[in-house]
Amino acid sequence: MASIPLRLTDHAYDVHIGPGVRHRLAEVVGRLGAARAVVVSARPPEWVPDTGVETLLLPARDGERAKSLGTVERLCGEFVRFGLTRSDVVVSCGGGTTTDVVGLAAALYHRGIAVVHLPTSLLAQVDASVGGKTAVNLPAGKNLVGAYWQPSAVLCDTDYLSTLPPRELLNGYGEIARCHFIGAPDLRALPVADQIAASVALKARVVEADERDAGPRHILNYGHTLGHALEKATGFELRHGEAVAVGTVFAGRLAGALGRIDEARVAEHRDVVRSYGLPAALPAETDPADLVRLMRHDKKAVSGLTFVLDGPGGVELVDDVPAETVTGVLDGMPRAPLADLVGAAEPLAPEPLAPAPETARS
Repeated sequence: MASIPLRLTDHAYDVHIGPGVRHRLAEVVGRLGAARAVVVSARPPEWVPDTGVETLLLPARDGERAKSLGTVERLCGEFVRFGLTRSDVVVSCGGGTTTDVVGLAAALYHRGIAVVHLPTSLLAQVDASVGGKTAVNLPAGKNLVGAYWQPSAVLCDTDYLSTLPPRELLNGYGEIARCHFIGAPDLRALPVADQIAASVALKARVVEADERDAGPRHILNYGHTLGHALEKATGFELRHGEAVAVGTVFAGRLAGALGRIDEARVAEHRDVVRSYGLPAALPAETDPADLVRLMRHDKKAVSGLTFVLDGPGGVELVDDVPAETVTGVLDGMPRAPLADLVGAAEPLAPEPLAPAPETARS
């Protein structure tokens, strides 16, 4: 079991990682002094641990189509009906979508209410639940409306991972793979709990240095500029981690085309992504011109097309990348049918989790 601290100027919390840590929820809620809790869960009720206080359980749905302002509004309406006050707490239990939507609802309700995250997917455990970014999508693009709202605790229970189908696990490895290029050691041979801890520790140190994306936090978006465009272009058939994996390969090729890294480093991007079993090719159905148009909506873009790229001094934000260079790199990427890249989607079937230990039961 590991606990990764995240310490900001006016807020601090811990990310607990390991089997059974979800049963610390009542302890966390008690420490916050909350009298009531709303748990928003995209997982079966039996996956939700006891909060120790009066609780309203609200069902949620993971998936990008649920990441909307309408979902946030509906949640806040339920908070009102339950009588949730500013001194109470909201808990998310689910994947990255649930974490983002619940985090944004908590940030907006009464101008801010405590939130605790119980991420149940690998993707949410290594990325979405940590660092305080919350957002929903607009028709124009992904994560265009959001707020910074740090959780009061994050409980990454690795028991949840045993319930995931292979493709959902693979989705999380897209974020782990990109860590290889932004300061993490080689994580490929480590057990999954150690991979999660290393990824979270890296993100925590970056967020501590730059909570609100004023500078170094941009490195966490490695591979995401094309990744977000691919999600949108494929109607989210390509999942976030899969799209980031392709975006990571593209970032290496673009850095090579700009003379920032050599061919060996370009090849390393492809090899690391493939070693996790992730896709490294563009969906054949996508049009480079459409992808460039979508990338212009990227949140990082201030001056022209903007990417986080590797280089001689390390990873940095690069503005005003010529569109013709970007298009040329996209044209040179290997292609494969979308169906071959994503495989057969598997439903998330509820499987039994280990019961709470006797000392943790209410």
